[in-house]
Amino acid sequence: MRRARLRWDEAQREVEQAAPEPCWLCGRLLGQRVEWHHPWPKSRGGRDTVPVHPICHRTIHACFTNKELELFEEEGRPLGEQPEMARFLGWIATKPPDFSAPTRRRR
Repeated sequence: MRRARLRWDEAQREVEQAAPEPCWLCGRLLGQRVEWHHPWPKSRGGRDTVPVHPICHRTIHACFTNKELELFEEEGRPLGEQPEMARFLGWIATKPPDFSAPTRRRR
């Protein structure tokens, strides 16, 4: 347990020292908190992950089901072109990297 914790701490330090990366969804630079999203859902066999802001990650999962995410990836359709996501991206574009707000669930 202790050894695993040390490895995680070392990995986190490397991420913090690395040059800032852009968020996979919105393209803004990442802040202090970074989450990892599976573009092809893990529940459907996805293994690759991409860095995203926590608010972007919550919005992805509030707007789309895993089945929808799988179909978008399969068809090569970017999430940003979906109407509900395009609206969010327009709103979040001017916010600072560590901005946070409540995420609305899909209606």
